Amino acid sequence: MIRQHQYSLYDIFAILFVTTLLVSNIVSVKIVSVGWLTFDAGTVLFPLAYIVGDIITEVYGYRRTRRLIYSGVAALMLMTLTFWVVQLLPADSSWTGQAAFESTLGVVWRLAIGSVVALFVGEIMNAYVMGRMKVASRGRGLWWRMIGSSAAGSALDTVIFSTIAFAGTMPTTSFWQLIVTVFLIKMTVEIMVSPLTMHLIACVKKREKMDTFEQPAKYLVN
Repeated sequence: MIRQHQYSLYDIFAILFVTTLLVSNIVSVKIVSVGWLTFDAGTVLFPLAYIVGDIITEVYGYRRTRRLIYSGVAALMLMTLTFWVVQLLPADSSWTGQAAFESTLGVVWRLAIGSVVALFVGEIMNAYVMGRMKVASRGRGLWWRMIGSSAAGSALDTVIFSTIAFAGTMPTTSFWQLIVTVFLIKMTVEIMVSPLTMHLIACVKKREKMDTFEQPAKYLVN
């Protein structure tokens, strides 16, 4: 009888990953202004998804990260569909919160589609680049691999979401300012917590007794 490797921490990271995706999308309805910066509140939390994705890819491999991304996208779609259905249900005459519900959790399909597409493409790119760089570097240069993969994923995520959600709704200058600001905030958070991320990766590798090397190109469709 062949015993499969038991992962003691994978489920924790999986829950954290999906929870981060859902919560960051919910809180993104609030627009925050700090000094000259204006961004949605989800921008602060969302980089955690890339950090967790880096940990999972580095320790458990690209295939498990990709399956987790599929799960996250499915959860986001289910949440969006649920909010939309609840929004359409007739409210009780004694309840006065319909307008508030619609303004915070109501579904705007352009934003919803942008979130799903950007999430999928950005996270897949992050995991793909992380996996490719690990194989190419033979496991060296972890910091550069984390930052490089996150930069690629965050850039795609930000451009895709902003294009689908906001293109044509604001001046071109404001549109690109939004993209650059959000991207820089995401990368700043990633860089600030990178020492902690590297420490966590080392601890998880030691705890799980594994360090997976996978060529992502072999697992793009299977």
